Amino acid sequence: MLMNRRRFLRGSLAAGLALSFPGIVAAQKDKTYRTALIGAGWWGTNILREAVACGHCKPVALVDVDRRQLARCGEEVAKWTSETPRHYEDYREMLAAEKPDIAIVATPDHWHALPTIAAVEAGAHVYVEKPISHTIMEGRAMVDAARAAGRVVQVGTHRRVSPHNISGRQFLREGRAGKIGMVKCFVLYGGGPEQPRKNIEPPKELNWDLWCGPAPLRPFNGGAHPRGFRNYLDYANGTLGDWGVHWMDQVLWVMDEKWPKSVHSTGGRPIKGAPILTAEHQTTDAPDHQVANYQFEDFTVTWEHRQFAGNPTDKTESVGCYFYGTKGTFHMGWQRGWTFYPSGRGEPEIHEEPKLNQPDAQNIKELWADFLEAIETSRRPVCDVEAIHYSTNLSLLGMLSYKLGRSVTWDGAKEVCVDDPDANKLLRREYRGPWVYPKV
Repeated sequence: MLMNRRRFLRGSLAAGLALSFPGIVAAQKDKTYRTALIGAGWWGTNILREAVACGHCKPVALVDVDRRQLARCGEEVAKWTSETPRHYEDYREMLAAEKPDIAIVATPDHWHALPTIAAVEAGAHVYVEKPISHTIMEGRAMVDAARAAGRVVQVGTHRRVSPHNISGRQFLREGRAGKIGMVKCFVLYGGGPEQPRKNIEPPKELNWDLWCGPAPLRPFNGGAHPRGFRNYLDYANGTLGDWGVHWMDQVLWVMDEKWPKSVHSTGGRPIKGAPILTAEHQTTDAPDHQVANYQFEDFTVTWEHRQFAGNPTDKTESVGCYFYGTKGTFHMGWQRGWTFYPSGRGEPEIHEEPKLNQPDAQNIKELWADFLEAIETSRRPVCDVEAIHYSTNLSLLGMLSYKLGRSVTWDGAKEVCVDDPDANKLLRREYRGPWVYPKV
């Protein structure tokens, strides 16, 4: 039997956030933000849709290196508004010409740092997608740039504003699950062996050199662009860098932590097969499964993902976090909300359903409202760039350990691996010219 959850809902939104939607509307009723989208793919279009829907954002520019994506996004924008944003291939040209109040950065991961830094230096507030960076030092440079410019930078980890995540966090922080000794984060999807794709000429509408940007210029094969980039390690950090950031962020947010003491990760590609990159063919190169262990002062976090045998082995969904406490087990999920399984015999399970927006079962609307209120009141947003830098670091440290094949000891205050020159080399990477790695 499930216990009614209404008593936990009372005040939980206020406890988790400083959101006051009537206050936001009143403060901004005469304010219009000139808004530009950098990265006009499907997810960037989702974000821009919510920005326009709030009634306080005027879309003035769309930026993408693929003219096909610009055209599709432009067609969508025409359904929401009579505004006709100008199209650009290069974000630098757009920032100089348009001088937007807000820039949305929804590019592949390897393109998050430079446009964000350029936008805040040009005077714009930024909404940037997660993970904030491809390497740890990029993230630190983004935080430093935001602080130096005095701009608000909100990150798209919208689970911090999802009602069931907020009330679930309150449940855990009230001690209802007892003392938490361990957390397991997981994403379990299906898949199978991978066949190499033939390298081909990029479409005429795509500037592939600019798409690769500061990352290595791999041959084009249609796998990385437009939506497969996360499994190419030149451009992203696999499943841990994608889904992992959401759930690692939940751990830091709930447990009020910033970084672990040590990290160890293993994994590989026994199902997909060894990576291939030749002049004729290539495959992805991210691990098809991975396990990571994060040791904090007072608890342990594990991460598990696989891209095969996607059926869940527990009675919940295939994604989320299990918080293991002295009073029971708490599952923080996504499309099924959260559930607490008490240890005591005969005690009822407690469950809360999610309240998610469509398309794609997200809460961008609430996160955008918080973003605008943070701009208006000069406060830090709920998904501030520094907080999500720490969450991103957990994923990047897991990938760093995976690449090294051993554990690392992390000094989170200094953001260095302790007495480990080889590991510290992986905190950044060389950029392909003429792009220059951001200064820290």
